[in-house]
Amino acid sequence: MAKVTINCDMGEAFSIYRLGDDEACMPFITHANVACGFHASDPVTMWRTVKAAKRHGIAIGSHPGLPDREGFGRREMSMTREEISALVLYQSGALKAYLDAEGLALSHIKPHGALFGMAQRQAHVAEGIADAALALGVPVIGYADCVMSEVFIRRGVPFQCEFYSDLEYDDDGRQIITRQHESVAEEAMVEKVRRAVTEGLTRSVNGRDVKVTAESICVHSDTPNAIQLARAVHAALADWL
Repeated sequence: MAKVTINCDMGEAFSIYRLGDDEACMPFITHANVACGFHASDPVTMWRTVKAAKRHGIAIGSHPGLPDREGFGRREMSMTREEISALVLYQSGALKAYLDAEGLALSHIKPHGALFGMAQRQAHVAEGIADAALALGVPVIGYADCVMSEVFIRRGVPFQCEFYSDLEYDDDGRQIITRQHESVAEEAMVEKVRRAVTEGLTRSVNGRDVKVTAESICVHSDTPNAIQLARAVHAALADWL
């Protein structure tokens, strides 16, 4: 039976502004993707998130985004391959400093929001992320059957294919990125995740069955009922963890 992981985007608060309850989700995940200051987070938030993840014994990776705090990194920008590589290295390096301070290793990279979406379609963006991943010697949480996976396979970048438990999918099997996450019904989400893992299928917004690869399941910490969803996903996937 193939193993899966559960990942969650974390450390996305900023200063006095809170976003989600990261630590309450940590008992139910295996990998934390920590924001690194461009789309969200700040130095204290990053370090506190690393310390919390360390207490829970979960793997910690960087969650680099586009430099767009006002848009939370969910608006696309025009950038060169060099710029993409530099911003991923810069943000991952900042997180790595806190990991070094805690005696931990950088586990992976998971691009955030629009950067993730751009890498699915634009080769130079995927190449820039690959450049950074190879320089750091870590795998990427990415997406199957797209430009991103083609680039990673060609260049020998290890990656896990992600499935979003709390987002809708279009008829091409691509996740629909929204600016704000809505509550998700637990039972429907559990069935959706189980089907993705066991059958490699999910139902699109238009009711079509589309192929997906679910090696790492994402639960977003800013979904209103994120803790309940994370607990439900963890319980549903107990045999695969």
